[in-house]
Amino acid sequence: MSPQSDKSGPRDAANTGVHDLEIYRGNEFSPDERKQLLALAHEAILSAVENREIPLVGPSSRFTAPRGAFTTIYLHKNLRGCVGYAFPIAPLYRTIIETARGAAFEDTRFLPVTLAEARELEASLSILSALKSVRPQEVEIGTHGLLISQHGRRGLLLPQVPLEHGWDRNTFLEETCRKAGLPVDAWKSGAEIEVFTAEIFGDADLR
Repeated sequence: MSPQSDKSGPRDAANTGVHDLEIYRGNEFSPDERKQLLALAHEAILSAVENREIPLVGPSSRFTAPRGAFTTIYLHKNLRGCVGYAFPIAPLYRTIIETARGAAFEDTRFLPVTLAEARELEASLSILSALKSVRPQEVEIGTHGLLISQHGRRGLLLPQVPLEHGWDRNTFLEETCRKAGLPVDAWKSGAEIEVFTAEIFGDADLR
């Protein structure tokens, strides 16, 4: 499986409500940079619906480094789509554009977003850190997202998922194996375990 195919849907990534994002605040990006990235996600969707080019005026150098990220969109506080790249395969600004459009138009659980819907969407972004290999006992609930790989299969869950479901460490490991299509105990039998952190922020944080 190539990094490009690692577009994940909402069940694998983020089902959390927009207003639950406070506990995941990080400080890599300033409030103004967060506002710019969220505006970019919205413009990516609107420009696609309206069949026009997205205006890109010299993206900040902070947005040109390759980063993994997920974009989650909500309509009237209900999940409407989520797509992400686990790996840093494109500059951050391009990753936001592609994952926002993916969430709006490629999440197979939903019909494509309409123009009327696009104008009412709320968005949240999860900007991922680099991956780090760890032992199972080093996984920290509420801090780490998980990527588990074995035999060409790979599953990813974002940091908020175990908190949302009340999972302990073992359940988090098992459910990530399940996401990968692996036996739930694969984490005990040679599967590679990698963790990452995520800076998560949404439109609600800017109000």
